Formats: sequence, structure tokens, C-alpha cells
Amino acid sequence: MSWLLKFWGSTVGKKAVMAATGILLVGFLIGHMLGNLQMFLGASAMNRYAAFLKSTGELLWVARLGLLAAAVLHIIAALQLTAINRKARPQGYAKVEPAASTIASRTMRLGGIVLAAFIIFHIGHFTTGTFHPAFSHTGVYGNVIIGFKSVAVSVFYIVAMAALGLHLYHGTWAGFRTLGLKKQSPSPLQRTVALGVTLAVWAGFTVIPVAVLLGILN
Repeated sequence: MSWLLKFWGSTVGKKAVMAATGILLVGFLIGHMLGNLQMFLGASAMNRYAAFLKSTGELLWVARLGLLAAAVLHIIAALQLTAINRKARPQGYAKVEPAASTIASRTMRLGGIVLAAFIIFHIGHFTTGTFHPAFSHTGVYGNVIIGFKSVAVSVFYIVAMAALGLHLYHGTWAGFRTLGLKKQSPSPLQRTVALGVTLAVWAGFTVIPVAVLLGILN
């Protein structure tokens, strides 16, 4: 246990935990997106899929708790690394001129805040029904349609997915490099997979509220 605490107490350990949990969450997002796209197969298909997930019982809750733990560790590691960086340089640069950094890397902290708020709302919207105007535990398809008919809610989801896309683009390739699975290279090929995953996840999640607003899904 002492070595684990020592590992977590180091910046290298925090970066490794942040990278590992981030990659785990990316895997979940891909699976979650593919499941959500069954909305385009109709109400029966989507409701059957939701019923199947619920039928797994305790396994579903184990997965949920595991993902929640990964998200919490990811956020805590990010906050602590930010605090360490600020302590090391309490006074910022007089003038910042990004050279090799991208918009994605420069918006990681802000995007993280947006995503934390989104996760809370999303759970209350489609999992517990706390923020949903007409929540049904069995009619998942209807929950999505009714939920996204609100322009404000759909816009919030779309903005959050844009933040997710930027977060994924930088986080995916940086995470693999942090874990030593990808060596640093000037070649843009190292970001090709990250870009592909980012575009697929962003499009897969964004297309649903847009389709509801346009009346394609109803």
C-alpha cells in the first residue's frame, strides 16, 4: 500500500493514473456512442438495448461504479497536477505565444470543467430522470426524444460534445504517450488515430440531438 501512495504522490504517478483512466473512459465513450446510435433503428431496438443493459443487474452497477471511480481519479489527478504546476510557477508568463501547442491542449482545463458539469446533468437527465420533464424507466427512446426537444438542452449537449471532442483529441494521443505506448515523434501520424476517434465520437453523440431538433427522430 505504501508504494501505491508513493506512486500516487509523484507527478509521474498522477500523470499515469490520469492517462490510464482517460483511455478507459474513451473505451466507454465508444461503446456508449454505438449503443446510443440504435436510436436510428427505432424505438423497439433502442428500448430492447436499454432493457438488456438493465437485465445485467449487478454487473451494470459494477461497471457504473468503476467508471465513476475512473472519472473521479481522472479529475482529482488533473486538479492536483494543475495545483503543482501553479505552485512551481506562481507568476505566469508576461506574454504567451503558443508554438507547438494546439487549441485542444490549451482548452483541456476549461473543457474538463464543462464536461464535469455535463456528466452531472447527463446522469440526472437520462439515468435518474431528476432533470427530465417526463422520465420513463422503460421508454428510453421516448426519454431521448422528449429530452432533446428542448432547444436549450440540445444546445448544451452539442456544446459539451464539442468540448469532449477537443478533450479527446489531445487526451487520447497524450495518454498513450504518457504510458509509453507511443513515443514522441514530429510525425503527424501519431495523432491520426486520435483524430479519427475524436471525430467518430463527436459525430456519433452530436447527431442525435441534432436529428431530434430537425425532426428526423421523433
